[in-house]
Amino acid sequence: MKESIRVDFEPIGRRVRVDADTSILTAARKAGIGITAVCNGQGTCHQCVIRLVSGKLNPLTDIEKSVFSPQKQSEGWRLACQTIPISDVSLEVPPQSISTQQRLQLEGQQFEGDPAPAVRVVRVSIEPASPMDLRADQTRLKDALETIRPAVDIPIRQLDKISPLLRTQGWQVDLVLNENGTLTGCLGADKRLVGLALDIGTTKLAAYLVDLESGKTMAKMGEVNPQISYGEDVISRIAYANQSDTKKAALQKVLRIAINRLIKRLCKNAHVQPDQIMDAVVVGNTAMHHLFAGLPVRQLGEAPYVPGVSDSLYLPAHELGLDLSPGALVYLPPNIAGFVGSDHISADLACGLLDAGETTMLVDIGTNTEITLRTPLGISCCSCASGPAFEGAHIHSGMRAAAGAIERVFFNSGQWNYTTIGQGPPAGICGSGILDAVAEMRRVGIIDERGVFQPGQAGVEKQGHLSSFQLVPADPVNNVDAIQVTRKDVNEIQLAKAAIRAGIEILLKESQLEANQIQRFIVAGAFGTYLHLPSALAIGMFPPLPEERFFQAGNAAGAGARYMLLVNEFRKQAEALYGRMKYIELTIQKDFQETYMASLLLDNQPIK
Repeated sequence: MKESIRVDFEPIGRRVRVDADTSILTAARKAGIGITAVCNGQGTCHQCVIRLVSGKLNPLTDIEKSVFSPQKQSEGWRLACQTIPISDVSLEVPPQSISTQQRLQLEGQQFEGDPAPAVRVVRVSIEPASPMDLRADQTRLKDALETIRPAVDIPIRQLDKISPLLRTQGWQVDLVLNENGTLTGCLGADKRLVGLALDIGTTKLAAYLVDLESGKTMAKMGEVNPQISYGEDVISRIAYANQSDTKKAALQKVLRIAINRLIKRLCKNAHVQPDQIMDAVVVGNTAMHHLFAGLPVRQLGEAPYVPGVSDSLYLPAHELGLDLSPGALVYLPPNIAGFVGSDHISADLACGLLDAGETTMLVDIGTNTEITLRTPLGISCCSCASGPAFEGAHIHSGMRAAAGAIERVFFNSGQWNYTTIGQGPPAGICGSGILDAVAEMRRVGIIDERGVFQPGQAGVEKQGHLSSFQLVPADPVNNVDAIQVTRKDVNEIQLAKAAIRAGIEILLKESQLEANQIQRFIVAGAFGTYLHLPSALAIGMFPPLPEERFFQAGNAAGAGARYMLLVNEFRKQAEALYGRMKYIELTIQKDFQETYMASLLLDNQPIK
């Protein structure tokens, strides 16, 4: 039997026992701690930083020696993916390494109108059982329903709740039927009919508990997608899932556990029971959709990157392992392409793109950014690999949008100013902060339009051929490193913003439109909510349009999921959007490379 070792994670206060040859990253996953691992434990992202407090670890690897200065090494700083305990250990996990503390975007378009959901409540009164009438409960319910909805299927598992309720409620019970006439569940006296809307993002989960009778959102909650500890982006997770059926099942399991945890917390906040949730709508990008539903993902990681399933699905909640009413169904809207999923259909729906009368562009920004262009002549969309820079990844002092992250940067009266999430001391810089920093550095002349640092500028440091700008000086008293913006950071922002701008320009060219013909420009997604629009325009992420044409829509995908939960007709509209959508594969467009290269410049000029 292998030796068992105890690993304590502080200040989280969680401990776990693992085999002696287990990495700290794997131990953290086992303990349910979301340590950021962009590269899925390959040692290339340098994000999974920890510090040894007590105990013994394996010797420093060559990768770690290249990452940490001699002083940091002496202080016990390590990479979780490179570290193996050789005794019981206590470890410090700094805030910037913990993915579960980041700010989550839940707001979006609000539903207005009368609910008309896919499920409805039917009150049934039946004759009590007696020595003269010994029909089974199932039979008696079917007979009573015959005049309301013939041939209703009443699954045996539903009787666990229905049979006792019949007897405690005087042989009257509120049954819930879906649009197909199938029994979804039953409600106790004075219990509300409730639904769940869920947006499964690559980075974040956003869940909404909705009263299906009033239309009110009863509770909403976000959580980091726990799959992030297996890889920052969908390609990493697909690669992990493809290693074995066991690893693919592990990705589905951690997601299911997180969703059920959200359901439990939502129900507690709203004072309802999970078995009152009679309907659910789940949206996500194609990879998240497939991993959630247990569908194959190998083909999503291999050219030409096609979905296993594009059509909408209805899946029993109990087969997915979700703690809802036993008969509840989960609706998953259609996927458009391998990298444009049901979440973008949902966002388009929430923003009214199906019937928009004006030329509208929707840009839903994330690790993968989806763009839709709606013109009077049709609807087209594309996918851009914008990467995780806007999540703070691959940035020298980068971190997620958590407490201590610099989220705004501005230069005024000769001073560099910033604000942090939570208003506390700076611990790093998140996506909106690095975008601001690059825009301000460009504005004051620290970098030119190519992103090259200019000599002689205050705050610019040079080590060999590498230049950087010190935004916040080090604070040795509080053991805080300097927060710097490097040439590589600037390049990461250039690559991300160029991918988005090139997608915008290609869609416009395909529709034979100029950018100034866009009448409404919608920016959605968590990052899209918090970005400073003038900064995005200044570096050319978006076309140079008047600011009044721009709208920041928040989590439009989550809003669309709530629409489809509250009004069944919206599901038909989602199907209609899917049927009318033209997908443009950017990489095969003859002008793509030229457009992409032109988009790298940090200016706000039109791209020809």
